Parts: sequence; structure tokens; C-alpha cells
Amino acid sequence: MIKVLVVDDSALVRKLLTAILGNDPELEVVGTAGDPYQARELIKQLHPDVMTLDVEMPRMDGVTFLRNLMRLRPMPVLMVSSLTDEGADITLEALALGAVDFVSKPKLGLSDGLEAMADEIVAKVKMAARARLRSRPDAPAMTAPIIDKVRSVALRTTERVVAIGASTGGTEAIAEVLAAFPPDAPATVIAQHIPEGFSRRFAERLDKLCAIVVREAKDGDPLLLGHAYVAPGNHHLRVVRSGARYLCRVDQEEPVNRHRPSVDVLFRSVAQHVGPNAVAALLTGMGADGAEGLGVIRAAGSPTMAQDRESSVVWGMPGEAVKRGHVDEVLPLERVADRLLALARR
Repeated sequence: MIKVLVVDDSALVRKLLTAILGNDPELEVVGTAGDPYQARELIKQLHPDVMTLDVEMPRMDGVTFLRNLMRLRPMPVLMVSSLTDEGADITLEALALGAVDFVSKPKLGLSDGLEAMADEIVAKVKMAARARLRSRPDAPAMTAPIIDKVRSVALRTTERVVAIGASTGGTEAIAEVLAAFPPDAPATVIAQHIPEGFSRRFAERLDKLCAIVVREAKDGDPLLLGHAYVAPGNHHLRVVRSGARYLCRVDQEEPVNRHRPSVDVLFRSVAQHVGPNAVAALLTGMGADGAEGLGVIRAAGSPTMAQDRESSVVWGMPGEAVKRGHVDEVLPLERVADRLLALARR
């Protein structure tokens, strides 16, 4: 049994989450708390395996509590956030501090909305219990580097393309990779499983951290040197060729592998339109999205890599790609950026 502690200032949300999680035979809700102070005492008494934690609460906000928790008693935490700009920023900060993943409260119809998300909530709690923690209680604030990023590469189009896919744990893995890229790095396209609205804030946070320009992809954007393009939440991102240029294509076609954006969709487009001028990496994530697409990229003549088990929060997607024989190199996260750049500049 996986013991779960539910922390939320809403009595309704506590009741709904308790019912959803309690319906699974592998999960047991051992306690609920209305604020972090109650949660702190229950953690000492009940020793839960996983905690669901509301982002916005009275007396002490979820991020402050998480920072203290990860310093004093690290444990798997699933954040429960609101679909707002403020909720997105706080959630991304929580992921930087070591939260495993998050689910978003529906804007309307809280009861029906959470019930509709029951399978996702249960799956993420179980995944969190197995996840490898990367506690960062003193994670630095994202600050802009002192560099004129747009002028540094004169808006030149790119000849090479780097493609990255990720899911659970991917926001911080991608940040670590892109932060190591120089201003003239090849254009980079990214599919990260993330809700609509969160992707824009994610791109903005990355842009403050990195020497390259990072933006949420828009349909028709040309791929430029020193730029990275994040797939918008609830949209697929593809790369297409127009003459000598590569362009972003953004659409809302049907989800693939239950995801939109899908890593497989991005990777297949890169294989088709970029071919051997690409290099691809599949990073930490739950499930198998991207594993098959990585094989398509490899078959097109491009080198492929996967994050290793030890540095992954969840070795689902990269592990599946390795299992299927679609990976040239398996690397720890700290080596991925250098290897991507070396291969792209061959």
C-alpha cells in the first residue's frame, strides 16, 4: 500500500481527492490537512509515502512549505495547482524545488472536473511513489544573463536542429540542458507534456535562465540559430521545411499517445523534414511517448540519446526507447547538453 497525505485548504478538494485515491486498492489516504502546519504534524505521526500539496494556501504557501520539507524531510510531492498565470509560476517554482509532478484543478465544475481526472491523479500518485527525488531546497531564482541574446546571432536561420522530448521531471531537466547552451547553439525544438497556459510561463522562465532565446512556439515561426521553441500546451509542434528554412507548425490535431503536445509527433516531423541534420534526446518522463519517434529519427540518419535511469525522475520514456533499441547513447543529464552540441556541430 502507498500511504498518501492530502494537503489542501479546501474541504471539498480534500474530500474528493480522498475518495478518488481511496478507490484504488494500492493507495491509502492516511490523513488530510487544511494547511502546512497541520501537514507537518501529520507527517511526523503518519510517515506518508506521497503527499498531494495545494499550491495556494493560507498561513503558509505551498512553495515555502515544500522548500522546508525538501530540506528537512524529503519525500515525493504531487502539486495541485490552479490554471492561472500565478498558479503556473508557483507550480514551476515547486518543480524546481523538487516536487515530482503536478495536476491542475479544473477552472469550472470542481467536483466533476476532478472526477474526470481520477485516472490521471491516481497514476501520478503511484508514479510519484516510485520516482527518484532530485531535492533542490535552495534552487536559485531564474535571472536573466547579461547578454543581448537576439543580436548575438543576427537572427540567422539554422542548418542543424536539436529535438528534445520530456514529461515528468522534464521542466528541470530541460532547464539544465538549455542553460548550458551558448548563444549560437543550433535551433532547438521541445515537446514537454504540460498544460495550456503553463507552457508560455515555462518558456518565459527558461528565457530568463538561458543564453539562448526561448519562446513558446507559434505557427510559422522560422527556426533561428540561438533560439529554442517550446510546444504550446494542448497543441502539437512539428518542424517543416520551406525552401532553405525550417518552420514551426502548431496545430490541435488529435492527441497521440494520449498527449498533445506529443513527443512522437515532433520527432517524426524532425525525421521527415530535417533528416540527418538533426540530433535528438529523450529525457525523463512517465510512459512511452517519444520512444517510437526517436527510432524514426535514428532511421533517418540522426544520432539519438536518452537520459540514464540514475538521473531521471522517472525512467519511463527514455527507458522504453532504450528497450526498443532506438538509442545510440545513454547519458546522465549533466552530459546531455555537451553531447547534443558536439553531435550537432559535426
